[in-house]
Amino acid sequence: MAIIINLDVIMAMRKKSLTELAGEVDITLANLSILKNNKAKAIRFSTLEAICRALNCQPGDIIQYTPDDES
Repeated sequence: MAIIINLDVIMAMRKKSLTELAGEVDITLANLSILKNNKAKAIRFSTLEAICRALNCQPGDIIQYTPDDES
């Protein structure tokens, strides 16, 4: 997939655990884990906003576009 989620990197930089972030964002641990492990198919802007607020970051810090190889 061309979209990469770098949530684990930002969480490590901010020293926040999955459980702590899930509580601050008000999202289930399972759903946050799916997002962190790059298995999510979509994310709501309200969830993205809450994550950015909790981690004091920009959406571009979390979401990265990498083109697929066209070989």
